[in-house]
Amino acid sequence: MKKRILTGDRTTGKLHIGHYVGSLQSRVALQDDYEEFILIADVQALTTHFSHPEMINESIYNVCMDNIAAGLDPEKVIFIQQSMIPAIAELTIFYSMLTTVNHLLINPTIKTEARNYGMGETDGEFTYDFSKLTYGFLGYPVSQSADITFCNADLVPVGEDQIPHMEFTRRLVRHFNEMYGTDITVPQTKLSTTPRLAGLDGNAKMGKSLGNAIYLSDTPEEVWDKVRNAVTDTNRITVKTPGNPDVCPLYKYHQTFNAGEAENIASMCRNASIGCVACKKLMNTCLNSLLDPMRERRAKYENNRPLVKEIIQSGTAKANEIGNRNIALIKEKMHVAL
Repeated sequence: MKKRILTGDRTTGKLHIGHYVGSLQSRVALQDDYEEFILIADVQALTTHFSHPEMINESIYNVCMDNIAAGLDPEKVIFIQQSMIPAIAELTIFYSMLTTVNHLLINPTIKTEARNYGMGETDGEFTYDFSKLTYGFLGYPVSQSADITFCNADLVPVGEDQIPHMEFTRRLVRHFNEMYGTDITVPQTKLSTTPRLAGLDGNAKMGKSLGNAIYLSDTPEEVWDKVRNAVTDTNRITVKTPGNPDVCPLYKYHQTFNAGEAENIASMCRNASIGCVACKKLMNTCLNSLLDPMRERRAKYENNRPLVKEIIQSGTAKANEIGNRNIALIKEKMHVAL
């Protein structure tokens, strides 16, 4: 039998090219060799977007369509709506009984996210503001452990920022198995070696909330508008001024999406034989060449929302068969099943 991979996305908006570089293209490459579960993480989205449930609902469709647009085959992969899997909710409760608050508070990823969402203050060392820190936000790693293990996933692809979560999950599962005699799979980490794609504004992170991202569903006109306004070498005043591609955010895009010409473009930039506008036009062509087939695949589903709903519901039903069977065995080992 094929080994099982679990990966997914929070439903906080459409996916962008940073997601494609960081995870989607890897998912496409792995879908023939593994049984691949794609978690549409609407519960995790509530940890930071609980006051906008209508946005989360719309994002459930968009996340599914963006994954398919990137090249995932709904006949090969299993799309799962997180909130519709009772086994995840039950495992989250069981795991929380073995998790100390201190283990969650010292998690570096939780600290970083809490800082980003204004749930604490930095005065030398970061301190949590417990009047803003919610139970659900702090317990994110516990919920994520349940996501991974409800179906006994063998492998979880992650970026470096998610390593603390994976180590937390592995320790928790081992502890749980030792305590109750269960046989939950201890997942392995598949670390992504792809560098994080910076934002078009020069920000180190491309983010949905930062307004510096190109979405997989953007039109050619929207792509050009964003590329045209992208930050380049701020010290390059005129076309005749030699540029420095090492400090140009757009050059990172050439290295990622136009690798065969990147060195040549860097040389022309340093010699002032290409201007920023011409450089941006080249990148615009590359990005639209990448996105054109995605737009074509996505259009089929944008015009048929019932089909998207059917894909998600069908995958969720398959996942529930597995999850219900596993949680029954776990309860039996815990002696809570009558």
